[in-house]
Amino acid sequence: MSALGDRIRIHIGDITKLAVDAIVNAANSSLLGGGGVDGAIHRAAGPELVAECRTLNGRRTGDAKLTKGYRLPARYVIHTVGPVWHGGGKGEAELLASCYRRSLEIAHDQDCRTIAFPAISTGIYRFPKDEATEIAVAIVSDFLRQNKMPEVVTFCCFDEATAELYRRAVAAIGES
Repeated sequence: MSALGDRIRIHIGDITKLAVDAIVNAANSSLLGGGGVDGAIHRAAGPELVAECRTLNGRRTGDAKLTKGYRLPARYVIHTVGPVWHGGGKGEAELLASCYRRSLEIAHDQDCRTIAFPAISTGIYRFPKDEATEIAVAIVSDFLRQNKMPEVVTFCCFDEATAELYRRAVAAIGES
């Protein structure tokens, strides 16, 4: 487990400040900016980001798309559209898993050594944080076991409570 554990990091802070190859944006389907993490990334990246996003024609829930990072310290932004929580019976878990998987595939294809994820869909989309965290850690762990790239995945958390959920989920993966 130590090798996998060395490749997963948990950080509390602002994802727009991380100097990684790619950060993941919890975007809406238009990819043109919104609230929360999405709005913060668009503000920090500058107007060039929304200009590039206008050329992408949006994305479906569970899918992801790559743009440049512009004024961010990250080289790239991977925009993924997380599911809105409707009680769990509308494929939300599978769609959230797809967000993480597609983002990792794009990072791998771009030879990104480092990538940082926010807690996708846990804000205004109301996905239960404990379940979302377990899905995120399971998908990332599986991907890292099968691929050398990315070398390091950071879960960037808004607060200590969320970071603790990630720590517990990573520890549980290590015990299985």
